[in-house]
Amino acid sequence: MQLEFSPEEIAFQQEVRSFIAENYPKHLRSVQDEGHDLSKEDFLSWHRILAKKGWIAPAWPVEYGGTGWTATQRFIWSEELAAADCVGTMPFGLSMVGPVIYTFGTPEQKARFLPGILSGDDWWCQGYSEPGSGSDLASLRTKAVRDGDHYIVNGQKTWTTMAQHADWGFFLVRTDPDAKQQEGISFLLIDMKSPGVTVRPIITLGGEHEVNEVWLEDVRVPVENRVYEENKGWTCAKFLLAHERTGIAAVARSKRGVEKIKQIARTEMDGDKPLLANAFFKRKISELEIDLTALEFTELRSLAGEAAGKGPGPESSLLKIKGSEIQQRITELALEAVGHYGAPYFRGFGEGDNEHPIGPDYAHRAAPTYFNTRKTTIYGGSNEIQRNIIAKMVLGI
Repeated sequence: MQLEFSPEEIAFQQEVRSFIAENYPKHLRSVQDEGHDLSKEDFLSWHRILAKKGWIAPAWPVEYGGTGWTATQRFIWSEELAAADCVGTMPFGLSMVGPVIYTFGTPEQKARFLPGILSGDDWWCQGYSEPGSGSDLASLRTKAVRDGDHYIVNGQKTWTTMAQHADWGFFLVRTDPDAKQQEGISFLLIDMKSPGVTVRPIITLGGEHEVNEVWLEDVRVPVENRVYEENKGWTCAKFLLAHERTGIAAVARSKRGVEKIKQIARTEMDGDKPLLANAFFKRKISELEIDLTALEFTELRSLAGEAAGKGPGPESSLLKIKGSEIQQRITELALEAVGHYGAPYFRGFGEGDNEHPIGPDYAHRAAPTYFNTRKTTIYGGSNEIQRNIIAKMVLGI
């Protein structure tokens, strides 16, 4: 595995760095710096710039709109995005359903859905988890009954991220109640504006409206919106989850998170010495950086395998476990670093709104981010399930 960039890769790195510096939306940087929640249009403003440049889907095959970059170039791209603190693009279209469609979809489905994913004209959400069917996803109960050229879908999905903005959703539904759990599931693309689709907000502990519950009541879905064969949707689901778990590792963004903590820890607060003068806190950061470096090398090995033509396998579970745990440790240290200014009720306390929070700017999002990050070890398949996968697929237990 080559650990040093070639001259061509260094030139590419400079090209990426210059592009971000010259094109990242100034209003978006302002919203981030002030700690405000990002709107759909905020996310799409950066998405559209990347789409126009042709850099929105680096991992896609060139024939479907990908960049043709090497695995190393994609690594550089993610590193530079994190270093510049750019907002992430929504993964549900680009990293999840898009690869499913170009891998398993019909020519008609590819022509219909892929352009809208690339342009940002179609915003997607994921309909997997249900009440009582999260980690044990194959026990899902949302059912789809065939009625001529349509399916009639009834059921409930939960933790549906950004469904309040979604134009389309990809859903796992049960089409054969008598088959074994994994063998009776189909993968449907559902127009979120269809009659019978209801989206209800779930407000998180951080106060954000990010996730939702989705109710489907006699929703008519054309059979042509089924990806792959009937009752074979679990094949699509596993393929999608492998890609999702690899992305959850978020090594580059975690490195940026560590740097932010170190910046906070170098600052004197309320007349006290900087936290980096505290040996115990300094040790926590050092241990975190060591683990993050090990995770980065694991990701690089995974990228090297991908460059050799291997798709994501059980190593995606390794990346998911360690990546999500490191993200949680970063938010725990950030909350520890900002001290009492991280208390949720200090945000806007005494002002009646969130325009003038108490304390330094870097403390305003520490608590909401901490709360929100509790979910990383659960979504994409809980870490307990990932350990079972590793035991079976890697260790042969």
